[in-house]
Amino acid sequence: MLTSTQPKVIIFTTPTCSYCNSAKRYFREKSIRYTEVDVARDQRAAMDMQRRTGQTGVPVILINNRPIVGFDIQKINSMLNIK
Repeated sequence: MLTSTQPKVIIFTTPTCSYCNSAKRYFREKSIRYTEVDVARDQRAAMDMQRRTGQTGVPVILINNRPIVGFDIQKINSMLNIK
């Protein structure tokens, strides 16, 4: 599982994104707290996500402000130290 202090996790999503839903389900299964930002509803957040990553597609996951584009379980596990 996770070490004593969990990194800050933010996931940029849209309601119709199946990979976003998979990522959120994975976080819940692993008891990882996250903040969800719906870029379909929040244009400023969409612009912020694009500025940070150059991406317009979702999901974009920030772990301690380091971006992961897409639902990349290996990168997520590595950055969160999940075995």
